[in-house]
Amino acid sequence: MDAQGELASLRALHQDLVALEDTQLRNIDKLLDEIKAHVQAFKKLLDQAPKDDNSRKQVKSGAIKIDDSEYAVNQEFQEEAIELADALQLDEVQSAKLLLDSQEDAELLGRSSILSAVVAFHERRQFMLESLRILFRNLGNPDCDERLRHALLDILADVLEIKDGPARNSSLYTRKCLTAMADIERWIRGLDERYQGTLALGRPVADEFEDLMSIQQSSLGQQHESLAAIVTFLVKGSYTTVDDFLKLLEYFPAIERWTQATVHYVPVIAAFTSHYGSPDHGGSLREARMLHKRIMDAKESSVWALHDLQAAMITWWLAEYSGWYLEQQLGSPVQGADLESEARSRSEAFFQALKDGAFHCTLSICSQAYAGDSYDPAKTGMTQYLLQETHQLSVEVAGKNSLFRDLLLEQMEPFVDSFISNMPDTLRKFQSSEDDQRKKILGAPQSAARSTIFEQDLHLERFLAIIAYIFDKRTDAAEMFWADPDSNLYGFLQWASKRQSTPRVGAFCEMLRAISWGEECSTAAHHFLLDDGATTARIRRSSSLSWSQILSELTLYTSKIRDTPTSGRAPMRYGGKPNAGDIGEPESPLMLECYLRLVAHICTESSIARSWLTTHETFNVVNVMITLADVTVPPRLQACAFATIRAILTNKAPELSAGVWSAVDHWASNPTPSVLATSRSAKPSTPKMCMEEITFEVLSKTYDQANEFVALLQTLVSPSMGDIGLHDALPFPEQLGASYRMAGIEPYVDFIFGKVLVSTLPLVEDPQQSRSLTNNILHFAATCLFTFNENLVILANKSAVSVDTAIEASSLSAYARLHPFSRVMEWMFNDRVLAALFTSARQDIDEVASASPNSPLILTLLRAIEVMNRITDLQSTYFEIVRPIVKLQSNGHRQTILNPTLASFEDSVASNSNLIVDLALYSGLGNQELALNSLRLLEKLACSRRLNAFSTATSRQQPSGNRLVGALQQNGDLERIRASFILAMQYDDRELELGPTAPGYTIKTVMLDFLSHCLTSLSDRPNLAHAILGFACTGSTLSVEPAGAFAKQTSLFHSIIRLSAEYPEGSDSGIEAWSSSIRYKATQILSLLRSSQLTHVLTMIELRAVDFLFAMFLRQAPLTSESVMDGLSIVDERFIYAKSAVVSEHYFYQRAFLLEYASSELRLTAAEGSPTLKARILSTIFGSTTMPDGGQAPNVSIFDLLDFLSFDFSRPVLSPMTKIFTDVDFTNVLDLEDEHGADASQLQMVEQLLALRLNEFRKSNYLEDPQEQEKALFDAEGFLTFFKAQKHIRALDAVRLRILQAWSNLLTLTVGHCDLDQGGRASLILQALQTITPKLERYASDNAPEAIVLAKLVQALLFQVDFRSSVSSDRARGGGMVDDRLFHVFRTALRAINMADGDVNLREVLYNICFRYLTGIAESANSTPRQYNVTQTIKTSGMKLIDIICDDAYGGSGTCRVSAVLFLDALAATAKAEKSDYIIESLTRTNFIIVLVETIRDMPKELKDAEAQGTEATLI
Repeated sequence: MDAQGELASLRALHQDLVALEDTQLRNIDKLLDEIKAHVQAFKKLLDQAPKDDNSRKQVKSGAIKIDDSEYAVNQEFQEEAIELADALQLDEVQSAKLLLDSQEDAELLGRSSILSAVVAFHERRQFMLESLRILFRNLGNPDCDERLRHALLDILADVLEIKDGPARNSSLYTRKCLTAMADIERWIRGLDERYQGTLALGRPVADEFEDLMSIQQSSLGQQHESLAAIVTFLVKGSYTTVDDFLKLLEYFPAIERWTQATVHYVPVIAAFTSHYGSPDHGGSLREARMLHKRIMDAKESSVWALHDLQAAMITWWLAEYSGWYLEQQLGSPVQGADLESEARSRSEAFFQALKDGAFHCTLSICSQAYAGDSYDPAKTGMTQYLLQETHQLSVEVAGKNSLFRDLLLEQMEPFVDSFISNMPDTLRKFQSSEDDQRKKILGAPQSAARSTIFEQDLHLERFLAIIAYIFDKRTDAAEMFWADPDSNLYGFLQWASKRQSTPRVGAFCEMLRAISWGEECSTAAHHFLLDDGATTARIRRSSSLSWSQILSELTLYTSKIRDTPTSGRAPMRYGGKPNAGDIGEPESPLMLECYLRLVAHICTESSIARSWLTTHETFNVVNVMITLADVTVPPRLQACAFATIRAILTNKAPELSAGVWSAVDHWASNPTPSVLATSRSAKPSTPKMCMEEITFEVLSKTYDQANEFVALLQTLVSPSMGDIGLHDALPFPEQLGASYRMAGIEPYVDFIFGKVLVSTLPLVEDPQQSRSLTNNILHFAATCLFTFNENLVILANKSAVSVDTAIEASSLSAYARLHPFSRVMEWMFNDRVLAALFTSARQDIDEVASASPNSPLILTLLRAIEVMNRITDLQSTYFEIVRPIVKLQSNGHRQTILNPTLASFEDSVASNSNLIVDLALYSGLGNQELALNSLRLLEKLACSRRLNAFSTATSRQQPSGNRLVGALQQNGDLERIRASFILAMQYDDRELELGPTAPGYTIKTVMLDFLSHCLTSLSDRPNLAHAILGFACTGSTLSVEPAGAFAKQTSLFHSIIRLSAEYPEGSDSGIEAWSSSIRYKATQILSLLRSSQLTHVLTMIELRAVDFLFAMFLRQAPLTSESVMDGLSIVDERFIYAKSAVVSEHYFYQRAFLLEYASSELRLTAAEGSPTLKARILSTIFGSTTMPDGGQAPNVSIFDLLDFLSFDFSRPVLSPMTKIFTDVDFTNVLDLEDEHGADASQLQMVEQLLALRLNEFRKSNYLEDPQEQEKALFDAEGFLTFFKAQKHIRALDAVRLRILQAWSNLLTLTVGHCDLDQGGRASLILQALQTITPKLERYASDNAPEAIVLAKLVQALLFQVDFRSSVSSDRARGGGMVDDRLFHVFRTALRAINMADGDVNLREVLYNICFRYLTGIAESANSTPRQYNVTQTIKTSGMKLIDIICDDAYGGSGTCRVSAVLFLDALAATAKAEKSDYIIESLTRTNFIIVLVETIRDMPKELKDAEAQGTEATLI
């Protein structure tokens, strides 16, 4: 297997293992086979052939042998191979092989060969290690299938070579992993030294060199992490020995500083200490004692450079090791041991380790595991207080991988349990010692207290904080605290909650918060806090922490804030003694923060706790929190107060939301004296409106409270519970603030965008804080935009439903004016806000690519793109409807903030064209949600004619072109974007197995939609879609670069060809919706390209080059009554109501395109004079394809492809009959005449119209009876079903007609261009007529469009019949087959005329058919008695036929009149030849002859009076 093949195989294995973890893998046996195929790779691990002089000489010789193939290589390749070998420390011949295998990827991705080879080298290692890591992790999964577990264990035994070898081999494998980790560390150091050396020499750093360094360092770091996880799993699985642990401990003194690699060792150490220190894993006490001695002796003999890590390891070890002595009987288990003395030694060693920074180190490691998560200022503040600056790890050390974080925290769990269970005396000493210290500090004078504030140990607080980090957001792990009230962990909660000092209360609250995620755990925490004891009036914490204590202290402190005069009170700060009358201890603000964080968290997670708190008899949570939002309160505490209010609004009821709005608005317009004291202009007589501005000015000065207040406002404007998606209510009381200003929340919107976004945000330096604030602002904007229902405005103008009555707002005018949408949209067209929005949407592409999907970076970026998407959707509604209403009712008091020169969002994009590049790059990063949002916005911008205007030429040599395409080409990003789209279009068996749940499926569909919509809206000019597809866009033309991907058939265009031709439509059970959709979308793109004048020629050339026509014909299958579309038979009664109808539409569309393309190809081939190709095409059309090797393959013929006419989808669909919706006119919101039926937006409009009508009846008390309500809902659902069925029927009718037209054109061309003799051509025509004539008669009465197509085909075929030779030769042979079939066509046309009395166009074609038949028969020599059947046939058809013909001949419209006259003339001639008077008598009976004579008589006069330009019309 070559390197690329092995890499693809490992990638596929990794994908399957990930799917297994996500419970999406369907084929376990296939996975096991894949794993077995890579056992040898797992055994080798990271072994590689080192550099070798002989190999280097071979490469330099210019002739190398790789995999039994010999290659002659040039000087450039030799140098690159040697450079690659030096970079990877790899054998030179292996480097040459790697370089050779990477050539294709290098060309596709636009990279250098060396960079591509380095990426492939590290990807192979990474996929191999990650696969092994997931394999181990699945073995520890309790939900793993037993059969799979046994199979994996068997494979693992083979990998570790213990299946048939000694058990010590697993230990050797562990050593191998540890050695590989050390090698990677040396490699990373070497790369860093090389990079720093380049900088030190002052040499310029090339972009490729920097990319090479960055890629290698990142990949090596991930490999190191994977190896650490593998070793951890080996330890937990008992595949290691004590010597392995000792070997690892011997390595640690050499580690000199904290790096990411150092952190990777932490779970390994924790696993070793747990496995060999605890009595629970089958080890012996003697072995544990030996290890204990070695570890403790190493403190003196082998001191680690990282003293704090060594101290932390000792505490982990002692916690586990002490478990051996919990239940010992009298006497020592080991001869001569003094257990009491040993116990004292262990306790002393533990305390010494704490002094050396053990808990500082552990807490720092655990806290940095969350470094990439969203910013939490209060939690960060608590951690900083406990750690102090000297013991914090740098942010760069923190890992970004959530899998590693889970592994790290999981390995730290046993330490918590063991320390609590095995060393309770040590815990009690913590508490006793710290309580004594606390008394001394608080009893000392203020100056002394300040000098000794950090001398308190706080070990117990750090331990509580460690627990908080270890169990945070890990519900399954946290359940161990609540599962058993008699357990040590629950007992620890009870013990730790008592006799708490102020710092300990804060730490305990953080711990309790961490173990109360989820409804079950949070409710358990709520009940734990309800179990309170009595508290004294002075709130001495002698009892357990409880709700009673928390609420009492919050009430006490808020009352002090309220009651203390402003002049005697200064702002509260952390550290030092507060002012008299304020909170009594330095850490009190920190404690209050933790109180509020706990309250907010439990209320968010537990509906029971939330209900209990919001209905509390004596504690008004909103008022208390509002009081805490005082300028004298520290900013973080204010932020926590806002967060608590936000928490009680979880799943908010409208009444609660209105109450909070009123409280917030009263607080904002009635600032406390302390707030007023910060403003020089504030006076007691200042108007409330100005007071509100003062409050917002103060609030925006500090990040913490501004951030949380914005988040609170976002929660307040979000929909309340019970909102059915109609969004017809205002998110606040309609008269909010009406007593002192215009009602509404406009000042709050102005605060967010005018102060926080524009003024506060630019001053925030910390990236995490900046992203958090930006995300909250954008979340507020998105909520306001997404909750505005523009359909209400449209329905008010188009329907009879009284929208003013039906909606929850008082009127539609009030809804449009007061909804925050209007003010937010106005801000969205403000220059400074737009600048911030574009800045938020522009992020470093490499950072975005490496960020986790839930990281603050990705979430903020998504918000920005979502807001832009919504702006483009709603801008016309805002400018045309909402803004005029607002301006009309604002009375001139409203400040205009938007830029009046911007007529649309696209105007701002025009000056920020880099957004187009960024969106295109984001689309190819593999992040599904980011890709979908980016593509949707990119589609709207790319389809804008304003943005697609041609840019001015920069020089005479460079013609002007599309400005968006120019933006992609400007910095060379186009190739990277093309490559990402091409990769997204690839598919494999895994995608087909997972179906629509496959990661790449959704991205693929949205990318195809993007291309399709661009080509549809801008078909006449080069655009983004053309550029990304691979065309060279030059000015207003397209071309193909001679040496580009398009010319090599590796472009996106060719990927789409492969999707259209090769992507499977389903399985053996039938065609499936998801797979059919991919082929349909790909085919749609090809159809658009083929039909466009801009791309027709290039598309035809490429489709012919890949034998597209023949491949597609070979894939066609006949349609039968047993055909299944998305689970339903095509004749099933439910078919038209289900997604099966959409699948059929897609299927027919592809069939139509094939026939249209075949016609184009046949026409082009005939014009080019290519007889061989034309013969091959005709052979395929007739049912046999000539393969490239000369063989023949059967396929459906052109006559088989008319099978769709056997099925009628126009089934009657009954509309529901109901009095509630009787007078609702749906035609105003539905385009029922559209050939494709109602689209999704129209159906949404119908749904909302029905909801409004139901609201209207509910408000009028018409639907008081529950049964009436249920029936009304049922009827509404019936209407939606009815319109969906109508949509399906219309769409199917339209695509059937298209197929029929395409089939008719192809058959006409086939007959015209086939190289057959006269007899063969006649036989082909007769076969065609025999096929279509019955269908013409069938559709003449009820499907005029299809009947017209069939009739025109019959007409075309008849005009290609040489009656003289065909009929005469047939008669000469004594047969009458030709005569009979032609006469049958004539009779069918007569019957169709009788049935088509309502369609003039159809009758015109039928007259032409009859005329051609009669004149053709007249042309044939030697008339036979068969001619005499014509008059009799006319007579049999009845006088109705004569009347219809006469009416059309006299008063028909347009050319139908001429056709009718010609038909009558031919009839008269035939009757004369037959010597029959029937036709003349019939015409006389209808007075037609008299009328005709009079018309002829008046003709000279009419011609004389007619103007020259109207002569032709007069003649007709």
